[in-house]
Amino acid sequence: MKFIVCPVFALFATGSAAQNTGQFDIQAAQRFASLALACVHKEYPNHMSHTLNSDADAAPPRELTPAFYGCYDWHSSVHGHWLLVRLVRTFPDAPFVQPAREALRQSLTAKNIAQEVAYLRGEGRASFERPYGLAWLLQLIAELKEWDDPQAKEMAANLRPLEEAALGRLSDWLPKLSNPVRIGEHDQTAFALGLMLDYTNGNGNKRFAELIVSRAKQIYLADKDCPLAYEPSGGTSYRRASAKPI
Repeated sequence: MKFIVCPVFALFATGSAAQNTGQFDIQAAQRFASLALACVHKEYPNHMSHTLNSDADAAPPRELTPAFYGCYDWHSSVHGHWLLVRLVRTFPDAPFVQPAREALRQSLTAKNIAQEVAYLRGEGRASFERPYGLAWLLQLIAELKEWDDPQAKEMAANLRPLEEAALGRLSDWLPKLSNPVRIGEHDQTAFALGLMLDYTNGNGNKRFAELIVSRAKQIYLADKDCPLAYEPSGGTSYRRASAKPI
C-alpha cells in the first residue's frame, strides 16, 4: 500500500457516486479516517528528495518538515491531512472526528508551518514537491477555507506563510513551463493544474487563476490522439513496486 495515496484517490472517485447512491457512508468514512490517522504522524519508513546544504540539514523528517513528515513522503502527508479535513467536514458527528481534530491541531501549528516555510525556501529546493505536492497543499488550504469552523480558520491562518511561499514558487515556475509533463506519475502537470485551479475558486486570486488557465490552454488545447497505450510504463511499474516495503 502506498500509505495514503490510494485512499485519497478512491475518495475522489467515490465522492460523486456517494451523492447519488449513498454508498459512501459513515462506515466507509471511518475506514478512510483510520488510514489517514495511522500515517500522518508515522515518521518511518520515509522517502525524502532532500538537498543538504550543511550538517544542519542532516536531521530526521520530523525536524525538517514538522507538519508534513508522515505517510512515507511529504505530498502523501499533505493529502492525508486534506483527507482528515474533508471527512470531518462531511461527517461532523463521526467517532473519528475528535482524534482527527487532534491530529490536525498537532500538525498545523504556526511553529511547525514556520519551519516548513524555512525548509521550502532553502537553497537548492526550487523544485521541491513541484507541482504535485504544492498543488495538494493548496487543495488542503482551500478545504480549510471552505470550512466554517473556528479550528479550521486558525489552521488556515497558520498555513498562510506556506501558502504564500507555494504560490510564489508556482507563479515563478508556470510561465517557464514550455511543455507539459505527460508521464503518468507525480510530476505530470495536468492533475496538478486542476488542483491549483480548484484552489482559486472562491479565493479571489484572479491573477493566479488566469495564469493557470493560460498555461493549460497553451500546453494542452491542441492535444489529440493521446497514445494511452504508453501507460503504464516500465518506469511507472517500477516506482509503484519500489514504494512498497518488501
